[in-house]
Amino acid sequence: MHAFDWLVLILYFLVMIGIGWWAKRRVKNAADFFTAGGKMPWWLSGISHHMSGYSAAVFVAYAAIAYTTGFALYVWWAVGITIACGVGAVLFAPRWPRLRQRLGIISPLEYLTIRYNVPTEQVLAWSGAGLKIFDVAAKWAASAILLQVFAGVPIALGILIVGGVTLVYSTVGGLWADALTDFGQFIIQLVAGLAMFVLTAAKLGTVFGIWDQLPPSHAQPFAGDYTLVFFLGYTLISTISYNGGTWNLAQRFIASPNGSQARKSILLSGALYLVWPLVLFFPMWAAPILLPNLAKPDQSYALLATTLLPAGLVGLVLAGMFSHTMAMTSSDANAISSVVVRDIIPALRRGRGHLVGATELLAGRISTFLFIGLSMVIALTADSFGGVLGLIIAWFGALVGPVAIPMLLGMLPWFKRCGPSAALWSWTVGLIVFAVTKYAIPGQIASLGTANAQTISVISPIVASIVVFVVVGLVRPWHSTESDELVDSLSHDQPERVADDSRRQVEPA
Repeated sequence: MHAFDWLVLILYFLVMIGIGWWAKRRVKNAADFFTAGGKMPWWLSGISHHMSGYSAAVFVAYAAIAYTTGFALYVWWAVGITIACGVGAVLFAPRWPRLRQRLGIISPLEYLTIRYNVPTEQVLAWSGAGLKIFDVAAKWAASAILLQVFAGVPIALGILIVGGVTLVYSTVGGLWADALTDFGQFIIQLVAGLAMFVLTAAKLGTVFGIWDQLPPSHAQPFAGDYTLVFFLGYTLISTISYNGGTWNLAQRFIASPNGSQARKSILLSGALYLVWPLVLFFPMWAAPILLPNLAKPDQSYALLATTLLPAGLVGLVLAGMFSHTMAMTSSDANAISSVVVRDIIPALRRGRGHLVGATELLAGRISTFLFIGLSMVIALTADSFGGVLGLIIAWFGALVGPVAIPMLLGMLPWFKRCGPSAALWSWTVGLIVFAVTKYAIPGQIASLGTANAQTISVISPIVASIVVFVVVGLVRPWHSTESDELVDSLSHDQPERVADDSRRQVEPA
């Protein structure tokens, strides 16, 4: 990298920190810190939801898939997420801010105490929060690898730089800082992505003509391991994840003023997923023409950037890559901290209720700091974990479905009879199915072929969780007047209730 590239990158990090300190003025209490006080405009929430949905893996792992497979990447990833957002606009997104209106929640799991019971809430909270830290650690490591490839910065120093900047603005500014930095990062990656698109097209002298120069399979909607069945399975997983099953994305909806605003935000995010990847992936699809026979296709995007871009723009593209990971990890930290403060700590206080006022806000900042700090430590010492780190990350992937199914389906009136037993059995069976397919019978699954084996391992835990949740609800129907009233009330908006906020400020006797 040139000196001008370094200047651009340093300015980017300074701007992110500056936005965090500016956002601090808008944070008066824990509700502001975790849910922006329910005042986040739909366009900001939608852009933040979009930016928080993918990380640096897009420029590494997905670049390799685009290099070897072609257009199928856009179909199963971007189109799948767009469909998921469309489903969410109807079923899930509007219900999240209504939960805040009814109950004053600032954590995605907080409503589960009424919908199910405290033990169910605690199982889902501890299992999801405990393993998420390793997932974030892996993202720090991926970002540091990009910095090493571009600038020769040692991995450890890269983790400290990227993680340290995120730690500052997330701890200080909360969700407002996350969303505003997401917006700034969106502008940066928009400029960087368009620059890569234009320069790649200029180098080739064509846009649509690249498909005539690539193998025919690269133009197919389904190719290689990415079959129609895989697309359907990934769309199911995306529907669960992008509608709040991944907690940081639920926070964006909870922060919306009402259900209609949340619906507009997810529709905006879905539209961005439909359009923007066509620009973002174009250089990746063209890479086999400009950089044929790469031994490491996952380096294709980075090599194209350093080859095509002038000084300054390389730093901007690298900042754009960081923006995705920093957006995701900062929002992860905010969501996990909300679960710690509103779900885990009250249970540990043994009946003394929530923390209140300045104490609750301080606890939120401390838990955010500790979460990011500990994930950085794990990333720095990843080698000492050997295969354990990868193992736990894999288990986190398996937990997304089992944790999310009771949380999301529990909001829908069709599943009111699915109670605590359905939720816990769904969680348990989902984990068992993952363990069996991953470790007990991997040979038998592999014999079905690479594409089928990949599809089965990806979708089997979440399908098992859905089936068990529904079946247990039918066999052992559960009745709770308070839960039924809550679920029924989520079908429509209502004015904010001041009593919700005042209720949180009173320390229980």
